[in-house]
Amino acid sequence: MESSINFLKNKTIASIHVVGMLMMLMVIIVFAAIVAYKEYRNFEIEAESMHSEFIQKQKDTIVFDTTRVLNFIKDAYASKDKVQDEETVKKQILHAIEELYGRQDGTGYIFVYDFNGIVLSDPIQRQNIGKNLYDTQDTNGVLVIKDLIDISRTKEGGFVEYQWLKPTTGLLSPKISYAKSFEPWGWMVGTGVYLDEVEKHIQMQREILKNRLDQYSLKMALLLVILFIVGMIGIILTNHILNKEISLFNRYFEKAASTYERIDEENIRLSEFKKMVHYINRMIRVIQQRNQKLKELNLTLESKVEQKTKDLSEKNILLEQEKDFNASLVKAQDSFIKHSIHEINTPLAVIMTHIDLFKMKEGENKYLTKIEAASKIISNIYDDLSYMVKKNRVTYRKKHLNMSAFLEERVDFFSEIALGNKHQIISEIQNDIWIFFSPEELQRIVDNNLSNAIKYADRGTDVKVVLKEEKEEIVLEFVGHSPKIDDTERIFKSFERENDVRGGFGLGLEIVHTICQKEHVKIEVQSDDKMTVFSYRFKKEEQDESIIT
Repeated sequence: MESSINFLKNKTIASIHVVGMLMMLMVIIVFAAIVAYKEYRNFEIEAESMHSEFIQKQKDTIVFDTTRVLNFIKDAYASKDKVQDEETVKKQILHAIEELYGRQDGTGYIFVYDFNGIVLSDPIQRQNIGKNLYDTQDTNGVLVIKDLIDISRTKEGGFVEYQWLKPTTGLLSPKISYAKSFEPWGWMVGTGVYLDEVEKHIQMQREILKNRLDQYSLKMALLLVILFIVGMIGIILTNHILNKEISLFNRYFEKAASTYERIDEENIRLSEFKKMVHYINRMIRVIQQRNQKLKELNLTLESKVEQKTKDLSEKNILLEQEKDFNASLVKAQDSFIKHSIHEINTPLAVIMTHIDLFKMKEGENKYLTKIEAASKIISNIYDDLSYMVKKNRVTYRKKHLNMSAFLEERVDFFSEIALGNKHQIISEIQNDIWIFFSPEELQRIVDNNLSNAIKYADRGTDVKVVLKEEKEEIVLEFVGHSPKIDDTERIFKSFERENDVRGGFGLGLEIVHTICQKEHVKIEVQSDDKMTVFSYRFKKEEQDESIIT
């Protein structure tokens, strides 16, 4: 359906009429061809039937002729005088057969042979009388006389097809003969018919059919020409009328576009187009009314737009003022955070330095260990805040890092914090694993995960850190015995914590999640009532051979 619609696209009415006419002509031509083909096929079937019927009729004729001659011979044999010489009687019978039986064209003669193949009677080829033709073969290798003698000695006699000289043409022609024996004298009596007569008859019928088909084709061609001429005249007249009506519609539409003039129904002659006039005039009237309403609405809208524009201008001024105030407030807040972080860093560095000096002078002290652990926690928080402030202004350059050594260093840094919380860090770190990554961002991933693992682990349990290679990935895992995390996605959002009792700002995992998204690091969290595992999968990169060396 859609293809037929597309075919009609951008076509004129005249072209559609021509296409329809051509399609109709094609249908008529195909119909005529089918009729002619059926006529030809019917003739072929009729010719085959005619051939069979003619052959059967000829067979019946030669059987009748042969039987009649045999009956004549039998009667003569039965009534012959015993005193009369038998050879004389035979000659009289053969002479009578030659005189009484046969057709005017010389094709329906009776031939008589003895069982040895000697010609006893042949009115056409008398020169062969007395000759032995038992071994005579035709062009197809048929032993004509032998086969006739053999089949004649059967109970009902029989037929033999072969090639034989035709008296009327002097040429070899296909022939079928019937032969039956007269046993008392050892004779084979027969007659035949030439089959080329059948072909002549069929050929005559073929000529009749050919003439009939030629006449039929001529009539069909004449009919097609007449139909085409009539169809073209009809198309021309129809197109003229339609174009006139359509031109009238076009003129009215052109006027209606500017003046809203209605179409006069009296000027339209086709009933189909008259029905359209009512709807077109109503459409023009509705368009006119709507245009009038639009003009009125435009006037109203213009005044409203002017008022709204004035109101928006006043609001924009207020918004710009509010925006400038907020910007100055954010700038002041940003400056305060920067200075606060800087001010924290100085005393924190002094505390860490003096803790190291005290340990060198006085040795280990459990109170000092707790102070050191708390200071390192503050240091980690400081690093998080510093990263949050700088991440949008500073580009952290990537380097080829020995991730194994880097991780060992961070585990050592957090070992004091772990001891202060009654934990021990177990490291299963594969040696010489290299990665192309920013040291600052890798430290944020490691430190925040170690800090959380220590913070949330059950008291007295171990925290395990695993680093290994798997196929095309580097896997970093943090394993701890802690309460089950119910929502493993919420904990990576800003200011979200699984347990508010343990403290913290809820920024650490949000920073980790931001870095992993940026660097395409896969995060997997598995948590149940006994154990929680944070897994990070880094893609392997080509390493700088000189650095590895």
